[in-house]
Amino acid sequence: MGLEFYNLSHRFGFQNPNWPYFEDTKIERIHYMAKSGVLSQRITTTMHATTHIDAPAHVVQGTPFIDEVPLPHFFGSGIVVSMPKKKWEPITYDDLEAACGKSIRKGDVLIVNTGWHKQYEDGDYFAYCPGFVKSAGEWMVEKGVKVVGHDTQANDHPLATAIGPQRNGPLLPHLAEEYKEWSGGVDWKDAFPEWEPVHNILFRNGIMGIENVGGDLDAVTGKRCTFAFFPWNWDRGDGCIIRLVAMIDKSGDYRIERGNAI
Repeated sequence: MGLEFYNLSHRFGFQNPNWPYFEDTKIERIHYMAKSGVLSQRITTTMHATTHIDAPAHVVQGTPFIDEVPLPHFFGSGIVVSMPKKKWEPITYDDLEAACGKSIRKGDVLIVNTGWHKQYEDGDYFAYCPGFVKSAGEWMVEKGVKVVGHDTQANDHPLATAIGPQRNGPLLPHLAEEYKEWSGGVDWKDAFPEWEPVHNILFRNGIMGIENVGGDLDAVTGKRCTFAFFPWNWDRGDGCIIRLVAMIDKSGDYRIERGNAI
């Protein structure tokens, strides 16, 4: 075909890393060779495990479920940008503008590489990731981004989720004093007064979000690619685990078929 394919998804399966309040992924062999001469398995999982895309209805009532999102949202061209970040650092409007303000196009898929896909394990990754803050969501709306993906735990900073002092949190209350020390005395309730503001901004404006991007992310960072990441046709689904794939055609010879009669 002349195309190069890059897997940008983390593995899914036995003991895959999980958000703090999710049950572990369970995979059972219902049939196997010695028993039935065939292999079939039953999976019990949340759809917000490993690399996945959120449906707007996951956070904002009255917005589309995953099967209601138009198919073009799951395919398109865009860019992968490098934005190295350390523990708890915010990703802001100014960060995005400096990284790709001149190269982003309306309707693009934007993938952000902070380097945290290398930390993807249970524990520190979920608690200490950097994350988007409200101004970053406003930048995405302003630029007309179609989809944003990132190698962090959520479309928001972790302390703007239930990991911090939000909704049914804090899931990890010991982080309150740790954040105060890290921030030089700022209370986390003052630093993160809103619940998932970036989720809300994106989903209310028809922008999809891919969380926990990984795999061969470094290989395509700094490049313009074509992406595909189709979810299941799940009725009233709140999101879906995906295989995020980046494609590059160096020769420019490959074309999607025209749909001519055969």
